[in-house]
Amino acid sequence: MPAREEILLVPGTLAMAQDHKCSSHIFQTTSPSGRLLIAMPNDFDDDDLEDDLDEFEDEFDNEVLLTYSISELADAINEVLNDNFDAGLWVWGEISGLSKKGPHTYFTLVEQTPDGKRNQLNVNLWGGEMTKMRPILMKSGLDLVNGVKVRIYGSLDFYAGFGKLSMIMRGIDPNYTLGEIALQREELIRKLKEMGVFDLNREVDISPVPLRLGVVTSGTSAAWADFKNQIESSDIGFHLHLANVSVQGDNAVREITQAISRLGQRDDLDAIVLIRGGGSKAELSTFDAESIALAITESALPVFTGIGHEIDRHVADDVAFEAHKTPTACAVALIGRVNDFINETAANWDAIARLATQQLADSTNRLNNVAREIGIHTRTAVERADERLSDRIARLIRRDPQLIGDLNTRIDNYESRVRLLDPKNVLARGWSITRGADGKIVRNVGDVTTGEILTTVLHDGNVTSTVN
Repeated sequence: MPAREEILLVPGTLAMAQDHKCSSHIFQTTSPSGRLLIAMPNDFDDDDLEDDLDEFEDEFDNEVLLTYSISELADAINEVLNDNFDAGLWVWGEISGLSKKGPHTYFTLVEQTPDGKRNQLNVNLWGGEMTKMRPILMKSGLDLVNGVKVRIYGSLDFYAGFGKLSMIMRGIDPNYTLGEIALQREELIRKLKEMGVFDLNREVDISPVPLRLGVVTSGTSAAWADFKNQIESSDIGFHLHLANVSVQGDNAVREITQAISRLGQRDDLDAIVLIRGGGSKAELSTFDAESIALAITESALPVFTGIGHEIDRHVADDVAFEAHKTPTACAVALIGRVNDFINETAANWDAIARLATQQLADSTNRLNNVAREIGIHTRTAVERADERLSDRIARLIRRDPQLIGDLNTRIDNYESRVRLLDPKNVLARGWSITRGADGKIVRNVGDVTTGEILTTVLHDGNVTSTVN
């Protein structure tokens, strides 16, 4: 670039510095405050220079334009900011893009406008200020995490190195954040009730012995270790299926929602367990997410929760089948359910045994009574039969001579009849029996043929004859 000659003008005077190789002219002056001003009229002609200079001087009699270096401009901006916000200022918005570098924390404060626009402000929290604020955050159970709405105090600073306006954070209003969390939670609960899904999971049928559990939590967390140890110490045959997810951070809501939805479709589980150990209210606000609540209400399996500390309560707890204060308490409740079933079963078996024993005793008594009655009736019947038999024997004894005579007479008659019917006696009276060659008795003439040899039986022998 060609060299340029410049002449500094004092207030109320003008001078010209002409580039040796161009026709443009540069005019500089200083304001009454002494700040350097510069003006560059375009397309000057040497012939019109005097007129232009007069016009330029008249134009800047009342107002002059300042020219800054970047550092001067940054100082000027910060001077204005300090003058207008000398006592500092409060700003609210939602934390986004939080990161930590050494002791310092950086994030963007975001605002979504009703017309859908996104406004944002960079925030720097230095390590020393964070040290001062940490007791306040701990006392209120809060932490600075993405997605949390905060109301912060600080001052504005324009940093020329990045050309960026930032807020230097020096304080926080914890009540604002707690109120926002509570308000969002109440709004979500109201929405779920209006949708008619708030109580759906509590209406799901549960196995009387929920032994097969799908556990949604971080596999490296103390919550998982505490829950697992409590379950294993029960000596009951639980089967645990771990769905390893993030329980805090940007991916937590998505991973937890997907895990619950996936486990809720399985038919080899009896229940889902959602657990997480203690943490700040901001961290635990993950479990106030609408997608997690909807996943629980849509689950075909009952969902048990054990989230945070004993004083914590979340939307996930409100819509779950059963909510417990801590992961350990959740495990104890599940063990209690199974033990209740075992005890109830044992009690039922005892009741059945007692009833069976009583019924057996009653049946034995009834059988003994029947046996006694049968014995009594039998003895009575036998005694009566003995009496009848004795009577009959006595009657037989009394009638014995007559009966014997009658029997002898009948025997003699039978004997006479038998003798009369004896064939030998019949033959002796002149009768005979003739048999053919085949041995059959000849009863008429037609039973024989000419030339047939016949045998005739007489009382004293046989006669053979031939038919002519």
